[in-house]
Parts: sequence; structure tokens; C-alpha cells
Amino acid sequence: MNSTDLFQTLNKIQNIDENNKQLNKEEKNKEVLANYPNYEIANKLWKDCLNIINDNVSPQVYKTWFGSLKALNWENDKLTLQVPSQFFYEWLEEHYYNLLKTVTKSILGDNSKLLYEVVIEKNDEDSLESRTIKMPAFQTPPKTKFVESNEVFITNLNPKYTLDNFVVGDSNQLAYSAAKAVSKNPGGTNFNPLFIYSNPGLGKSHLVQAIGNYIINQNPSAKVLFLNSEKFYSDFVSHIQNNNQIGFLEMYRKVDVLIIDDIQFLSGKIKTLDYFFHLFNSLHQIRKQIIITSDKSPKDLTGIDERLISRFAWGLTVDIQKPDFETKIAILKRKSQDDGLEIPQDILEYIAENINTSVRELEGTLIRLIAGVTLDRKELNINLAKEVVMGFNKVEPKALTLDFIKTIVSDFYKIPIDLVESPTRKQEVALARQMSMYLTKKFTKLSLKAIGSGFGNRDHSTVLHSCTTIENYLDTDKKVNAEYQDLVNFIKKNSIIN
Repeated sequence: MNSTDLFQTLNKIQNIDENNKQLNKEEKNKEVLANYPNYEIANKLWKDCLNIINDNVSPQVYKTWFGSLKALNWENDKLTLQVPSQFFYEWLEEHYYNLLKTVTKSILGDNSKLLYEVVIEKNDEDSLESRTIKMPAFQTPPKTKFVESNEVFITNLNPKYTLDNFVVGDSNQLAYSAAKAVSKNPGGTNFNPLFIYSNPGLGKSHLVQAIGNYIINQNPSAKVLFLNSEKFYSDFVSHIQNNNQIGFLEMYRKVDVLIIDDIQFLSGKIKTLDYFFHLFNSLHQIRKQIIITSDKSPKDLTGIDERLISRFAWGLTVDIQKPDFETKIAILKRKSQDDGLEIPQDILEYIAENINTSVRELEGTLIRLIAGVTLDRKELNINLAKEVVMGFNKVEPKALTLDFIKTIVSDFYKIPIDLVESPTRKQEVALARQMSMYLTKKFTKLSLKAIGSGFGNRDHSTVLHSCTTIENYLDTDKKVNAEYQDLVNFIKKNSIIN
């Protein structure tokens, strides 16, 4: 037998082995599925559920957390799903309970329940084993309540948000200290209202809910209410429809602590803002604590009455900045420990160095990493970290504009844009301003006059002087030169250059 014949014979044997393995797998899977007589019905119902879920979450979330769920059985208003692990089940319970409840109620009926099973896979064969681990049906997430005159109020606080598990760093130290002071003496400090603002995903909601949870733990009878401004608006509209605006105010006046999240969404809702103004005055006058969050400082809010803006200034306004490198490491360590996984220092540092947007995306990257290890059984190493980070950072390049350059330079030097545009001549601010102007001249076709207009209406000679200054720095200052190279590399990587 020549080598060609030998190769063909071995190939046939291999194909036969593969076919036999596949048949064995299918036979054993049939044995498992025999325990689920309504398997086909369950699959059809679950596909209907998935169609709705797919429309309500991002493609990434759908692929990671719902794409691998399999329906096993439908019996007595109970849909049994196969989940890859207990970690997976707990994550669904914590983060997607409301979505799953709404969808299954719509498709399966009001009395339906979801049951979960972890189906064990054998290590030596690619087949299902009949032994399963059954998980309890989802329970309603815990919500703290207080009762007055036989009326139950839901605080809407998430009990997992506490002051103890809020990671503190230079970027949020003042906000945390203020939150702690308010927690210990609600309504009794000068921090009323407490107004916390930041870009999305930096921990505002965590911190203000932690205040509420601390207050209730210390005083279970305290009436604390947390809600976002959209819920406040919808409540108001509902009371208008029932011609009960007075009842709306009375309902909210009962609280000891009112926490309104994302106040900016009330922008332009004139009637709602008018009632909120009166509610604010009533609560403040009787020394009830008011806590507000926003994505902007009070002076930058638009579409909100000036008299209300002035009320926000009565107390303390603090911001939360993006976390520095050390704080990001601390956040990642805390989160990974909470999820029961020890992650090597080099991997934590790589994630911290490459995720610079928000705490939310930092945690999201870590979750994808943990999912890769626990669900896809990938090896926990730096290559997996790079793969996950690359997936998070894969964004469409942005058009290169003056505003885009200002934003990245401001983020790089950690100086607010409004300060870069201001008249201040502080050295660190001036450098950021001059670097922004120089990069704008280098990478755009804007005239010197147009560039000056974009930096607080400065004239063209100021722009020319800034560009000359940066060119001198590049020749003589290694630190500035290195910063310039980093900025140029970022611009080239993340923007469309004409």
C-alpha cells in the first residue's frame, strides 16, 4: 500500500469514528431529552420569548447571556431552561429578572414560571449526561419597604449598592465623603440638596442608592424613595389623567429622603418641573433630605427653570471624574472577588490601561472575561484579556473635528473642556489649550480664525502663538513630546482623517 492509499484509508477510518461519535452523542442526547416530553413545545415557546428579548437588549448582551440558553420542557405553566452554570443562572437572576418576567408573562401567561437546570457535560465525551443540577425559580428581587397607614411604599433601592462596596479613589473622594455625611445625618447637614453629577457609568446611582440603604439600615422606619426622573414624570402624568395633582404632591411629601436620578430628563417638561419645584420647597422647608444626580452640573442644565437651578445650589454640588489607574485596579479586584474569581495582576493592569470610558464598561469587560472562563472554558490569560478588550474597544472611527480633538485632549490631561476654553493662564490648562489648538491645525482644514472661535473666541494670533509654543516644546521637552505622540496615535486610531 502506497502512502496515498494509506492516507485515504486512515481518513475513512477517522470519518467513521467521527460519525459513530456523532451518532452516540445524538442517541445519548435523546435519552436525556426523553425526560422532557414537551421539549418541542418548550423550544417553540422559548423562540417566541427570544424574539422579544432580542429587540430589547444589545446584540452583545443577547449573544453572551441569552444565545446559549436552551429550552428543555414545558409543563404545568413552567418552562425549564438549560443554563451553562450556576454563575450564569445567578447573573440572569440579578440583572435580567424584570426583562425575563415581562417577556414570559407576555408569551407564556400570567401564572407562568421559569425553572433552570445546569446539565452536566462529561469530560471524556461530547454529550449530555442525564444528571442535572436544578436551580430554584427566580424570586422577586428584594425591595426594602416601609408602611404607613396600611399603605406600602417601595423604596426602589437595590440592596447590593452599599457604601462599603463603593470603591473610593481620588476621582470620587469628595462625593463619597458627602454621601457618608448625609447618610449619617439626613436633612441635618448643609448638604441639602446633595447634587452629584458625572458622565454616565461612573457610579452616581450606586452612591446615592448606598445612601438610602445606609439610612434604612440605621433606621428601618425611615421613608426613603429612589426613582429616576422618567418615573417621576410618568407618575405626574398619571395623576393628571386622574385629575389628582394634589394627590401627587401629597404622595411625595410623605418621604424623609427623596432621591431623584438623572434629573436632566425632566428638561423641557415645564408642568412637571413646576410641581417638582413646589415639592422641593416643601421637603426642604421641613428639613427632609433631597438627593439629585445628573450628567451635567446645575449651571449646564438646559430646559430647567432658573429658580429650580438656584435651589440646587443651596446645598452641595460635587462631581465624579473618571477613575485613575489605581482606582480602576481596585474596582476590578473588588468585582472579581465578588464573582469568586482570582485574576492575575497583569490581566487587571491590562484591562485598566485599555478601558478608559467608564466604571460600567470596566465592569462589563470583566464580566465578559469571567464569562469566557466559566462559560466558554477558555484559559484565563493575557491573550483572553486582549480578546475581550478588543471586542469592547471596537468602535466606529469618529469624524475628526475641533470638538473631538478638544474632548480627547481634555480627557488626556484630565482638565474639563470649559476650563480649557476659559481665560485662565494656569500652566497645565494653557498646555492643554495650546496642544488642542496645535492638533486642530495639524489635522483639520480649519482656519486660524475658526480655531480661535472654538476656544473661547480667541483671535488668530493667539492660535499662531499656541502652535509655535507647542513646536518649541516638541524640540526641547521630552515629556510633552511623548504626550503629543500618544495623542497623535490615538487620533489616527480612532478618527477619520481627511
